[in-house]
Amino acid sequence: MRRPRSAASGWCRVVRPDRAASVARSLRLSLLTGEFIRYGFCSALALACDMAVLLVMVHVVGLHYQLAAALGFSLGLVVAYVTSVRYAFRTRRLENRSAEFTGFVIIGLLGLLLTQGLLHVMVEGLSLPVGIAKILTAGFVFMFNFSARRLTLFAGRGAP
Repeated sequence: MRRPRSAASGWCRVVRPDRAASVARSLRLSLLTGEFIRYGFCSALALACDMAVLLVMVHVVGLHYQLAAALGFSLGLVVAYVTSVRYAFRTRRLENRSAEFTGFVIIGLLGLLLTQGLLHVMVEGLSLPVGIAKILTAGFVFMFNFSARRLTLFAGRGAP
């Protein structure tokens, strides 16, 4: 019959600092990956709203694509904020929700400037259809928005 191990016999080992750091990095990466995926779903919903407004305003109403893009982006911004704070991010850096929303909007406006510039280059310079240009633009703006929002608004202290 085996004797139960005691702490003195090595049953309870001390975790090496390098191993503990590796585990901590792995947990942070897992959190970051989860947030990235959830933010992706929130952004997909926001993009669907944005794209619907853009295409309806351009092809049905007859608005210029730049104005239609700004309207669509604005609706997408509201959808992204509401879904992001409810579903995507676990930690919130700011306690003041109006300051948080203001930061979210500022980052969104920077994303809008990026969207407008990229759309202009793709539609006017490369002669791409508006829908295709919007899809390509959305990938760049998604990465910018996620990174900026996570780093400034939704990452806890010491987060990756």
